[in-house]
Amino acid sequence: MPLTELRLKALKSKPEPGKHGDRDGLYVRVDAKGAMRWQWRIKTPRGETIVSYGVYPEVNLAEARQRHAEARRQVRDGINPNEAKRAKKAAAVAQTANAFENVAKEWFATRKDEWAPSYGDKIMRRLEVDIFPYVGTKAMADITPPELLAVLRRIEARGAIETAHRALENCGQVFRYGVATGRVTSDPCRDLKGALRKPMVKHMAAITDPEELAGLLRAVDGYAGTHVVRCALKLAPMLMLRPGELRMARWEEFDLDAATWTILPERMKRQRAGKMNGDPHTVPLPRQAVEVLRDLLPLTGPAGLVFRGERDHERPMSENTVNAALRRMGYDTQTQVTGHGFRATARTILDEHLGHDRAVIEAQLAHSVTDSLGRAYNRTEFLKQRREMLQAWADYLGELRTKTAHA
Repeated sequence: MPLTELRLKALKSKPEPGKHGDRDGLYVRVDAKGAMRWQWRIKTPRGETIVSYGVYPEVNLAEARQRHAEARRQVRDGINPNEAKRAKKAAAVAQTANAFENVAKEWFATRKDEWAPSYGDKIMRRLEVDIFPYVGTKAMADITPPELLAVLRRIEARGAIETAHRALENCGQVFRYGVATGRVTSDPCRDLKGALRKPMVKHMAAITDPEELAGLLRAVDGYAGTHVVRCALKLAPMLMLRPGELRMARWEEFDLDAATWTILPERMKRQRAGKMNGDPHTVPLPRQAVEVLRDLLPLTGPAGLVFRGERDHERPMSENTVNAALRRMGYDTQTQVTGHGFRATARTILDEHLGHDRAVIEAQLAHSVTDSLGRAYNRTEFLKQRREMLQAWADYLGELRTKTAHA
C-alpha cells in the first residue's frame, strides 16, 4: 500500500526501524534513532546505489514523490541522478564563486593596500550602493553590456554623471581581474565606451583677478567669527595647501623659529605607497604666516590640533568651516571662491602676474614635478626657491590688502 501522511506521522511518533515502501520504488527508511529518509535503490553499470531525496517531515510525501518522478525521468534518459545532483551543486558553487560581487571583493582585497583607506572606502561604497544590488549575484559571464549600461543609467538618472563614469571604471577593473583569473572571457565595459553622458568639468570656484582678491583679503581682516577660523582664512591663500592639509595641521609639525612646517607623508594627497614611504612635504613659512601662527599659539597650542573644532577640541574644525565663513562674508562658494580655490588663485597670479617658475609653483602645490624628459624632480631641490616665492607671495598679498578698492 502506498504511504499516506497519516501513516508517516504515525511512524514519526512511534518509529518502526526499516524500509516502508510507497510506490514506483520510493520508500522511507526509518533508522534506530527515528530519522526518516526518502530513498530509491537503483542499478548502475557500477552496481547498485541509493538516490536520496531528503528527510521527512522537511520533505513531505508530495515533494518526495515529485523528486522521485524527476529521478526516474533522469534514469530513463540514461542519467545518474546522484551524478546530476553533484554536477548541479558544483555549478551552484561555481556560480557563487564567479558572481560579480564575490569577484569584485576579491579584486578589492588584492588592490586595497595600494590605496589610501579613504579612497578604497569610496570604491567599495560605490559598488555596494550602485552596482551590487543589480548584478552582484549574477555570474560575470552572464552580464551583458546592455544590462550593465542599464545599471549605470540609474546613476546617471539622479544626475551623478561623474559617479557613473567612476562606477564604469571600477566595473572594468573587476572584469579585467575576472578575465585574468579565468572567471570570464571578455570585459563588457569595453563596449560601453562613449555610451555615458560626458561629465561637465567643474573647477573649484576661485578668484584670479588681483583687485577682487584684494577685496577678499580685506573681508578676511574684518571677519567677525572665531579667531581660529580667521587665522585659517589668512593662511589658506598664503600657503597654497589643500583645505584638509591645513585644517588637520598639528603644532608638533611646526618649527616657528626655523619658519618651517613639515607635513607627514600620510597626510598628503598621494598614492598609498607615497603615503607610506614618501618624503614629508616641507612648507617654508613666510614671515606673515609665522606671525599668524604665533598669534594663535596661546589659544590652541603648544601641542595638538592648530585649527581645532569649536565644540570638540580633540577634532579639527569641520571641512565646511572655511567655505561657511566665506559665505558669511558674502561670497558665493559655487561661483566666486572656495577654500580649495585659493590654490588656483595663487597658481594663476604667481604665474601670469608675477612670473614665477611654474615648476616651483607646482612643487609648492605638492604636485608631481617633472623635467622635459618626464623625470620627477626631488621637491627639496626647490626649497630655497619656494621659500623666496612664498615670501614674495605673502608680501604681494599684504600690498593688495592695503590698497584701496579703486587702486
